[in-house]
Amino acid sequence: MKVLFVGDASNLHNCLAQELRRMGNDAVVASNGSTWMDTRRDINLLRRPGKLGAVRYVIDIVKALPRMRGYDVVQIAGQIFLDLKPAKVRRVLDYLKRHNRCVVLSALATDRVYYDACHDGHTYRYSDYRLGNEPSPYVQSAEYQAQQQDNWGKPFMKEYSDHVVKTIDGATACLWEYYVAYKPLLGDRVAHTGIPIDVESLTPRELDDVPGKVRFFIGIQPDRTVIKGTDRMHEALQRVCQARPDECEMVVARSVPYAQYVEMMRSSHVLLDQLYSYTPATNALLAMAQGLVAVSGAEPEYYELIGETENQPVINVNPLVDGDIEAKLNWIIDNKHLLPQMSRRSREFVEKHNSAAVVAQRHLDFWQQLTTQK
Repeated sequence: MKVLFVGDASNLHNCLAQELRRMGNDAVVASNGSTWMDTRRDINLLRRPGKLGAVRYVIDIVKALPRMRGYDVVQIAGQIFLDLKPAKVRRVLDYLKRHNRCVVLSALATDRVYYDACHDGHTYRYSDYRLGNEPSPYVQSAEYQAQQQDNWGKPFMKEYSDHVVKTIDGATACLWEYYVAYKPLLGDRVAHTGIPIDVESLTPRELDDVPGKVRFFIGIQPDRTVIKGTDRMHEALQRVCQARPDECEMVVARSVPYAQYVEMMRSSHVLLDQLYSYTPATNALLAMAQGLVAVSGAEPEYYELIGETENQPVINVNPLVDGDIEAKLNWIIDNKHLLPQMSRRSREFVEKHNSAAVVAQRHLDFWQQLTTQK
């Protein structure tokens, strides 16, 4: 197949493209390199700061458009797959639709469809926006108000989102959360494909012995700390490490490039990731592929969707239960003799469900289904 990825997030499209090439397909990535992660791309669409950067960015897109024609599949990274206002992104989307066989949405970030599901009162027990019946810390934060993140709820975003849903031929969801949001709209035109991890490039850390100190790792992105609950995870970890300094220690990575981030992660035993998630995301899966134990989201709904009943290695944390994070961290320290076994099971889980080869084949099967229907 000839595939074009436009946009990227957390290296998802680049990882898919590399695996598709290994499988004999033609894959091209046009993206901003996931901004600070600086991931690989064939067409560089990084927007530089300031007015000059904005002008240069538009020129780069216009120059790239002729190279975005004639593909079997164009897969866009979310509804806003370029760093432009919706009206301008819409024009590019319509261009891609006219000049390619099939356009597919990667449901991999917040958009109007997910926003509506978060606010309908029944799809999720908790989300970025609500914890039970209460607004989430993110919605109550100064960051949220300053950035006007409620734009997704405004009429112009509803209009734009409706156009995207009407235009695309289908959607792939990397998380359970996005799958259940899109399922009522698209039916069998949405597939849960998961997040691809290049497990072959990640050598698992051998944990044959019980560590003297449990080393916890947490990555912090300043602009996403509150929305992902990293602030609460970090605070809980600090309290545990202060209370038990002889039994555990903490490694913190703040907005470092992807390659450096992976190296820092490898020296640890346990990763703390997202709090308001039902599904282990890229960060957790990368860690698990290297033999770390992930403390993140892994709710029963997720395991049911992927059909996993035996190996459920993620330490699930519940944001609705006070003290749950600290309780889980203390449990890990008290049961550190289990870490070698948990490490192996974490690697096995990613190999089975999220290896790049497995996820790429899911995409190929789904794309084939869509293209044969056209």
